Amino acid sequence: MTPTQPPPFPPPEPPRPPGAGDGGGHGHPHGHGHSHAHGPAAPVSQHLRKVIAAILIPFAAAVLIGLAVLWPGGAPAHERTGVGFDRQTQHATVTKVVELSCQSVNASGGVPTGDTSTAEGSSAQQQADGTCKKATIRVDTGKDKGRTFDEIVQPDQSRQLSEGQKVVVAYEPSAPDDLQYSVTDVDRRFPLALLAGIFALAVVAVGRLRGVMALVALAISFLVLNFFVLPAILQGSNPLVVAVVGASAIMLIALYLCHGPSARTSVAVLGTLISLLLIGVLGSVFIGWAALTGNTDDNTGLIHGLYPGIDMSGLLLAGVIIGSLGVLDDVTVTQTSAVWELHEANPSTGWRGLYRAGIRIGRDHIASVVNTLVLAYAGAALPLLLLFSIAQSSVGTVANSELVAEEIVRTLIGSIGLVASVPVTTALAALVVSADRPSARTPGRAGAQEAAQAPEARPPTMRGGRGRRRKR
Repeated sequence: MTPTQPPPFPPPEPPRPPGAGDGGGHGHPHGHGHSHAHGPAAPVSQHLRKVIAAILIPFAAAVLIGLAVLWPGGAPAHERTGVGFDRQTQHATVTKVVELSCQSVNASGGVPTGDTSTAEGSSAQQQADGTCKKATIRVDTGKDKGRTFDEIVQPDQSRQLSEGQKVVVAYEPSAPDDLQYSVTDVDRRFPLALLAGIFALAVVAVGRLRGVMALVALAISFLVLNFFVLPAILQGSNPLVVAVVGASAIMLIALYLCHGPSARTSVAVLGTLISLLLIGVLGSVFIGWAALTGNTDDNTGLIHGLYPGIDMSGLLLAGVIIGSLGVLDDVTVTQTSAVWELHEANPSTGWRGLYRAGIRIGRDHIASVVNTLVLAYAGAALPLLLLFSIAQSSVGTVANSELVAEEIVRTLIGSIGLVASVPVTTALAALVVSADRPSARTPGRAGAQEAAQAPEARPPTMRGGRGRRRKR
């Protein structure tokens, strides 16, 4: 090798005196390797911003039109049935609890007969031989505030009352005076509020400003659900259309609020939108094919009884779409960020190379996310699965029952949408960043990095870090 030939790539960096080349903050060749996660994404060209805006602006406009057309203006009124959640409730406090013989308070007062090995026989025996409790409860809210009533607690009841305990009582005005109030549940407002406060503090402590934005987005999501999605469905609007419009609004607000208005966020929005459409199509096909009615328990039966016009199978599909949205956001944002960082690390990589590298990251994400989703649904249906296990039913019989089939369809459709979101979002992100026009970019980190590395690629004219200065 002659002295005038350039050294093999990459050339060793010559030693620099302190402060040389650092005046503008771009002299360090690795100075950007630690800034991707803390600063905004490198800006893309004006051309790409126009392309993305041409897709997302009509979509956002359609969502706003859908919200305006379907906006319900409140849930429709109905006459209370006094069943389940559809009854008047007040808050109360247990002021006194005394023990007494169950024989003295039970109406029958006779000795139970029959097989005590059964649940009914065992319960009757406990009520006859056990010790009951008489609780005095004081109503703390409502027009009867300060009123007290007594309630008998049987020994086999799962919820036992204690003095000073806060409870929720149901009020039935048409019942006799001594039977108008009854304990229905425990007042859990304080522990739930405390847990929510701990959650908010943890999010803000770890996420800082991003955590605050995430909490704001979470609050807006609940507002959209409570003031748009649920009342619109109750008023008879198509549950699928309402769910798509509501989920799209939540997606736009949450992603842009948490991650900022950038091309990276816009690609995540597009990937989420395509995956939601796939989930909607698959859900519509298989819920109809499997003849799932969506009316499988007391709560859905009560809803159907109060509002017969509601499409319960559409309500099931709406639940699948909204339930999948949160995990979809996580997957699409992660994949988009991964592709963006890969491009920042090596801007010369083409879209195929970016896609292959991004999809390798996505495979690990798929394995963990799908398992999470399946276990979440299985955990929610655990008492039902335990019941089938007690009955010693076969796997086929359990899976064929509508209660379990509904959860299977919900899980598999959501999982298919999650799996599909990885290649879709990765391909979109790879195409966007690789199609960017470097000459049209706003000078940013990429341009600064190229400017910082340019002197290192030139053949050195003299030895030492001050060759050019000595030459002059």
